[in-house]
Amino acid sequence: MDSSQLRRHRATALTILAVAALYYATARLGLLQQLVRGQVTPLWPPTGIAVAALLLFGARVWPGIAVGALAVNISIGPTALSVLAIVVGNTVAPVFSYLLLSRAGFRDDLDRLQDALALVFLGALGPMLISATIGSSTLALSGALPAGGFWPTWSVWWTGDAMGVLVVTPFLLVARRARWPHAVGLLTWAEAAALAACTLTVTFLATIAGSSSLLFLVFPFLMWASFRFERAGAAPCALAISTLAILASGRMTGPFADHDLLTNMVTLQAFNGTVSLTALLLTAVVSERNRTHEEIQRLCGQLSDAVTHQDTGARRAPPDA
Repeated sequence: MDSSQLRRHRATALTILAVAALYYATARLGLLQQLVRGQVTPLWPPTGIAVAALLLFGARVWPGIAVGALAVNISIGPTALSVLAIVVGNTVAPVFSYLLLSRAGFRDDLDRLQDALALVFLGALGPMLISATIGSSTLALSGALPAGGFWPTWSVWWTGDAMGVLVVTPFLLVARRARWPHAVGLLTWAEAAALAACTLTVTFLATIAGSSSLLFLVFPFLMWASFRFERAGAAPCALAISTLAILASGRMTGPFADHDLLTNMVTLQAFNGTVSLTALLLTAVVSERNRTHEEIQRLCGQLSDAVTHQDTGARRAPPDA
């Protein structure tokens, strides 16, 4: 084995370890909001990290997902066999998501409408049925769930994994490409600060109020972020809005009070799914519009230069004898 191959293997091993460490660390954070049996939560950030890692580094990092999932579940799983089954589900779901996205020609810069739709349906909603079904079935078969607890557990599991992809993955993909803006004026910074403050304030107030209809007051701010700051503004806003909504659902306060677990998960999934879908689709449309505008400007400039050059050549040409 030559030195270049050794460096590649070392880099791959370090990447796998980093994915495992991030998976474990964010899983511990996610478990702070557990709703079922100390291990099922309405937001599971590790799934978003797993899908983002696979998109950025390829399928070679899947052992990091498996190791991270094993480290998390080994202390909370009912039996060793149940832990292995849950680890398989938590690993297969993001890998399947990655394969579907790759087959669909997904681009991780999320600047096309088709990429936004692919992430929602091929990355989150569809493949996460695998982990939710395997995990909930495993808990039910092992006797860890009470009678009638399968569907509420399944709904929380699916919601948590899907929200991890819809909320965390876009944020990580945007953050990877983020660069410190050097040519941004003071007014733009002030606008960004106002956007952040308004989004957090309105979302917090909406999540402590009693009516679920007030949750949708956040959408004007999400549109503001998408049109003015594109992905760099919409992804953090969507993450903040979804996180505050999930915290409210975990406390069962505001619009999530006086409802059973399944009803709250349906409400939360509908709201967070709408938030993520709005952010992804709007930013994709705005990015495509801006690219089209820039291309038209470029072509107009080329046409103007060509016409100017032709006029100059015609004036310099000698008259006919």
